[in-house]
Amino acid sequence: MSNTSNIILLGARVLLGFMFVYTGYGKLIDPSGTAGMIAGAGLPASVLLAYVAGIFELVTGLAVIAGFQTRIVGWALAAFCVFTGLAFHTGAVAVPGWPDAALGWINALNQIMVMKNLTLAGAYIFLATFGPGLYSVDARRGSLVTA
Repeated sequence: MSNTSNIILLGARVLLGFMFVYTGYGKLIDPSGTAGMIAGAGLPASVLLAYVAGIFELVTGLAVIAGFQTRIVGWALAAFCVFTGLAFHTGAVAVPGWPDAALGWINALNQIMVMKNLTLAGAYIFLATFGPGLYSVDARRGSLVTA
C-alpha cells in the first residue's frame, strides 16, 4: 500500500473513531439521555448500561484512532452498531403530547439513525478485514491485519 493510501486510511480511522470518542465521553459526563433510551427499550439497569456503553464507545473509539487491536475492535463496533441500530432506532416513536409534525420528524430521524448504524457497521467490518494501515499501533507491534 502506498504512503498516500496509508495516510488516507489514518484519516479514515480518525473520522471513524472520533464519533465514538465524542459520544462515549458524553455518556460518561451525562448518562441520562442514554439511560432513558435503554429504559425505554425495556432493558434493566439503564444507568449502569449507559455508563458501560460510554466506556465501550470511548475505549473502542480511541483504539480505532490508534489502530490498536483493529480486528477485534472493528468486529465489536460492527456488532454494537447493528445491535444499537435495531434495538433503539427501529419502530415508531410516540411521545405523549407531542404534535404529529414533531413525531414525524423524529421518526424520519430514527430511520436515518438505523441506516447510519448499518453503514458504520460496514465500515468497521471493512476495517477489521483489511486492517488499520501502516500508521497504527498494530503495524508497530507487527500485528498488522491485511486481507
